[in-house]
Amino acid sequence: MAEQLTGLAGDRVLLGRTSTAERVSDILRGRISEGYFPPGTRLSEDSIGGALGVSRNTLREAFRLLTHERLLIHELNRGVFVRVLTVEDVEDIYRTRALVECAVVRGLGEPPYALQGLADAVDEGDRAAVDSDWKALGTANIHFHRELVALAGSERTDELMRSVFAELRLAFHVVDDPRRLHEPYLARNRRILHTLEAGDRRGAERLLETYLADSLERVVEVYRRRVGEEGAP
Repeated sequence: MAEQLTGLAGDRVLLGRTSTAERVSDILRGRISEGYFPPGTRLSEDSIGGALGVSRNTLREAFRLLTHERLLIHELNRGVFVRVLTVEDVEDIYRTRALVECAVVRGLGEPPYALQGLADAVDEGDRAAVDSDWKALGTANIHFHRELVALAGSERTDELMRSVFAELRLAFHVVDDPRRLHEPYLARNRRILHTLEAGDRRGAERLLETYLADSLERVVEVYRRRVGEEGAP
């Protein structure tokens, strides 16, 4: 925990003079998504509040916001913990992804589409694979899907899926072989990009449907075994 708190103290500058619970929750959400605080970690009010230089009330409000987003859980008389997802949670996350992401592609309208963000995410994944940085590749995959959702041009959809993707990262942090989990989807990201570049949104939707179904099967298989072995990460 000492190492995490030292790094967290460096985030103090992000708060500026207008420290708010929302800004604190943004910082903690990012740190949780990065695996800085892994699933099952107890978050100390005193330590984190001291590292960020915020009041206990501000931190508690940030915890409340992240609990509402299902990233944290409050256990009576024990404190606040980073959530450990169940297999059912993972399945529900993928149901939501399929509903939203496929609907975004289906509703794109006539080409050409604004695909630079998707292309940048594919390039980011290529660089991570070259460096054998499989955690970074997982992040690039998430960026690809966030950019895909952003094609809808809807702030509400972006906000919804930001929470969904952050929650999904909780499952990824439990997996013990990130290369096996993420590497196969880099080529599939590129194929979806090229299909959209060709203006074939229906073809891209079919690819995405299969992609998400295959990803769900792979994640659930690995996650069920991992959580079953340890009881909790």
